Order: sequence, then structure tokens, then C-alpha cells
Amino acid sequence: MLSHFARSSACVALAALAAAACGGDGGSSQTPTSPTPTTGGTSAATITITSSGVSPRAVTVSAGSRVTFVNNDTRNHDMASNPHPSHTDCTAINDVGFLQPGQSRQTGNLNTQRTCGFHDHDRSSDASLQGTITIQ
Repeated sequence: MLSHFARSSACVALAALAAAACGGDGGSSQTPTSPTPTTGGTSAATITITSSGVSPRAVTVSAGSRVTFVNNDTRNHDMASNPHPSHTDCTAINDVGFLQPGQSRQTGNLNTQRTCGFHDHDRSSDASLQGTITIQ
């Protein structure tokens, strides 16, 4: 039988381990005006933003999955669903929102089978910053 002290120490140690396992956002930074990063879903594809545009320009994912956008450009980007400016086609894409250089963020769960267009809200006519996500 464990002493009261041993049981208390074991409980404290388990609580500390649980807190460590649950904490943190992986060191990513976020501006106060950014949407809350989406967590807990599986990213089925990654779209990288550079000074040349988005790559790949088209991805296909399974229903229920998410897409990660990574800003490897030196400028900010504000990724959103088509059409501009209402962004109502696939609203889960709007979870990406404003990305500073070096930031990444996932879409919400893409649940409905369809093809969704996306663009940079601040440069909506720039074809290099436009693409599609096909949900199967």
C-alpha cells in the first residue's frame, strides 16, 4: 500500500505529464486579428505560398479532411474561398485567413464533395494566387 505522500506525488506527476501533453500550439505565432488556428484534423494536402504564387494550384482531398496553407513568401497573404469578395463558396477555406510570412494554418473540415476555388483576398485578380481544392 502506498503512503499518502507517495500517492500525492504520483498524482502531481501524472497531472504534470497530462498538462505537458496537451499544451502548446507548436510554437506558431498568431496575430490578434487572425482566426483561431484549426487543430485536431488531418491535413490531406499542403499548399505553399511563395513570391511565384500558390503551389500546387489544385489539390484533391477526401471528404472530412483539411488543407494546410504555408506562407513561404516575404509578404502577408489573406487566403479565402471564392467568390470574391463574399467568400461563401466553401467557407471552411476562410479558416486560413491572414497569414504573415512563415505562418501556416489549416482550413476547417472540408465535408461536402465538390470543387472549391480559393484566392488571396488582397490580390483577388492575381491568377498566381488562385487555385482549387477538389473534395471527393
